[in-house]
Formats: sequence, structure tokens, C-alpha cells
Amino acid sequence: MSMTIKPLADRVLVKPAVAEEKTVGGIIIPDSAKEKPLKGEVVAVGNGSKDEQMILKAGDKVLYGKYSGTEIELDGTQYLIMRQSDVLAII
Repeated sequence: MSMTIKPLADRVLVKPAVAEEKTVGGIIIPDSAKEKPLKGEVVAVGNGSKDEQMILKAGDKVLYGKYSGTEIELDGTQYLIMRQSDVLAII
């Protein structure tokens, strides 16, 4: 069964970019030591609130803060749900 998420108010659903594989002198850095990617793609957006109009739209590539959002897993894929104000820029 496939589930869909529709963010409410000024929230957006972001699929983080894949963390890049890093090697140091032939040593592969494990996943737990990798930097979290700070960019991703907007998958879904809420309708906005009376105080904040939605600027982002599905498909936008964005940069967000290091500790932004709440991690969720849907159908085996990791996503972040965050407020539009946690997004720093559209790239």
C-alpha cells in the first residue's frame, strides 16, 4: 500500500540529496560519519498560512539548515518535513 503525505500550512516535504561517498587515502568513510546533505528536492508543499504565502513548489531544488526538519520514512525512502522558513534558498 502506497501512502502519500500532504504537508499542512507552511510546511514542505523534501527528499534529501544522496550523501556523497567519501574516501580518505583509500579508506571509505562509513555512512554514520558522512555529512548530512543540506540540499534536496521539494516533493510536496502545504497551502500556506494566513501569515505566510507559499513560495516553494514541488520540484524546486533547495538548500536548508543543518538541523532543519523532522526525518520521516515513507515506502523505504527518507524525507524531511519542515517549515518553508527553514529553507535557506532555491538553487
